[in-house]
Amino acid sequence: MELLKLRKRRTLAEKGHDLLEEKRDALVMEFFKLIDARRDLRSGLEVNVKRAYESLAEAQMIMGCSGVENASYSVAEMADVEVDTKSIMGAKIPIIEEVSLQAGKERGYGYAGTSAKLDEAASCFEEVLKHVLKLAESDGAIRMLAQEVEKTKRRVNALENIFIPKLSATQNFIEMHLEELEREDFFRRKRIKALLEEI
Repeated sequence: MELLKLRKRRTLAEKGHDLLEEKRDALVMEFFKLIDARRDLRSGLEVNVKRAYESLAEAQMIMGCSGVENASYSVAEMADVEVDTKSIMGAKIPIIEEVSLQAGKERGYGYAGTSAKLDEAASCFEEVLKHVLKLAESDGAIRMLAQEVEKTKRRVNALENIFIPKLSATQNFIEMHLEELEREDFFRRKRIKALLEEI
């Protein structure tokens, strides 16, 4: 009975090992996709930051530093950032909701005392903010996937190097013991038969 239980456990462990290997491979593929996407986001962010600071410099040249600073005091606070999660193969990946940003008069300053370059700079910095949030989401996803890959790898290694070999060794021991008992029983029956023939 113990041998039958061990065989079932070993079969189940081998199936679990195969599934975990597939999960690990899928997670690694997803991880590298996220790394590539992060690289693109990073280069896009650098371009947007450069454009935003150039627009801000032009606005400061037209309005003066104090004019831009005064306009900035009337800008309303940014809305809260909401973070949700989604699951990729058991890993909880953060999802940052799209932030609604103010445009034009909703930013808080009027058109009368400001330049069009200030609006352009504000729009550019809003794009920078959206890029930063996407990059933060990407970084969080990469971190969580890396942890899940490591955890899955440890489980695969534990099954492969510890659990399945232990089950195999125990199964082999029981099988050898049963074969020995069978040989002893066979020898005993032959001996009894030989003794009965002598009588």
